[in-house]
Amino acid sequence: MASFYPLAYAAEKVGGGRANVSNLTPAGAEPHDLEVSPQDVAAIREADLVLLLGRDFQPQLEDAAGSGKKVLRLLDTPGLDLHPDGDPHVWLDPIRYATIVGRIGRVMHEPAATARLQARLRGLDGEYRTGLAHCERREIVTSHEAFGYLAERYGLEQVAITGLSPEVEPEPAKLQHVVALVRERGVTTIYFETLVSPRIAETVASETGAKTAVLNPIEGLTKNEASQGEDYFSLMRKDLRTLREGLGCS
Repeated sequence: MASFYPLAYAAEKVGGGRANVSNLTPAGAEPHDLEVSPQDVAAIREADLVLLLGRDFQPQLEDAAGSGKKVLRLLDTPGLDLHPDGDPHVWLDPIRYATIVGRIGRVMHEPAATARLQARLRGLDGEYRTGLAHCERREIVTSHEAFGYLAERYGLEQVAITGLSPEVEPEPAKLQHVVALVRERGVTTIYFETLVSPRIAETVASETGAKTAVLNPIEGLTKNEASQGEDYFSLMRKDLRTLREGLGCS
């Protein structure tokens, strides 16, 4: 059992046909908002392995899972170098995600599949390094503070309108600060997410003359994405194309 999409995807790729992986967060659901059902609790108890991000990313699920040898809390993986603000969005940095994949692979005893997935992630890291090397702008203005690890890895500056929780309304002073920064630095694009309302991003865009675009935090697939066969790699490459356009990269 995996608590949400990035962990389920990693387990599926590592386990191949030898693992039956279930994602506890349905397609189209925001993982922060997940409410645990009695069926979820029963499934967690019956599972051979339970993959959680941990550190209260999904507190109801973490409480239901408890602790023990079969429960893996992946933000506790050595070598992740987490930000002190508690940012959990490590999977948006392919190198940190590869570290998580390594821990999952060791527990699932699948070294060859683990190495293949980690090699693909290193290749994705190379695509991002090349694609974001020469850009007119380095600021990414986002509706939700989800892209700190990605920004750090590739020399970008995240300017978030709201904090780590996408449901919290921004303070008026914070909103005006972001509006002023967008005008001062000539930011052309305000990014919003697939599973969260675009209202706040649209407000900043309308006040500054900027446009909006989707930057996907890949916390889960929408039903449409799932039906079209999208996955972590295809969505990360879409994000790269979106960033290159918005930042004026050559």
